[in-house]
Amino acid sequence: MELTDTVLICKNCNSTINQNFCSHCGQKKYKRIDRKYLVDEVQYLAIHTNKGFFYSIKNIIRNPGKTALDFINGNRVNHYKPLYLAFLLCGFSAFISYQFLGLNKIMQKVFEQRGNWTPEMSKIMAFYSSYNSFIMLLMVPVFAIFTSLAFRKWGQNYYEHVIMNAFFQTYYTLISIVITYPIYFSLRNNTEAIVNLSIIYNLIIPLMAIWFYKGFYPEKSWTSIILKTLLVYLLAFVAYIFVLIFVLLIAIAKKMMM
Repeated sequence: MELTDTVLICKNCNSTINQNFCSHCGQKKYKRIDRKYLVDEVQYLAIHTNKGFFYSIKNIIRNPGKTALDFINGNRVNHYKPLYLAFLLCGFSAFISYQFLGLNKIMQKVFEQRGNWTPEMSKIMAFYSSYNSFIMLLMVPVFAIFTSLAFRKWGQNYYEHVIMNAFFQTYYTLISIVITYPIYFSLRNNTEAIVNLSIIYNLIIPLMAIWFYKGFYPEKSWTSIILKTLLVYLLAFVAYIFVLIFVLLIAIAKKMMM
């Protein structure tokens, strides 16, 4: 009986595999999915999640600005990818706020009871309040423009500012999940308290940003950090006004054409 070597073909690129991985595309040698495969997958997920996900969460809670700085400066091997981490937490935040706590209904009730909102506007504001973290995640590239302008002489390029803002978004989302959402839910029958809490929370966000930037730029004075943070929010406010004017002009133009 003539013995011949079995030729293994890569299922991804059709190249010949001589070792455990395809030398052409890196695809792992084909192995039928069995019990050991699933056990290995679960172990890999548990080990790497603990190593990256919880390590990043722990450090962001302790000092979000320093964690972002360390990552940008090259300390990355133990960290979860910041954009992916922000996306995961925002998705988790949206699930908790909508499915578990029902914050969209709570906030819609709050806006409707204020009396000066139409039902449609109440729904829009309730959606924004419930999915605030996810909306802010979508704004990370835009906010990176503002921070790169405000901190333009302090050493980071635009793409590093994207990562910086992803870390801040993660920090903001963690605070929302751990503190803000439970308080909103506990006050769900007290409209006035929720309104006051929302105002307070919006005022606290710039303070969170100041603490974050101080951790990122520890060598800078508190005064310069505060002034730069105010500049970031001023740029954001100006951009918001321009967008609002643009939307109003479009609405007026459409109305005139009808």
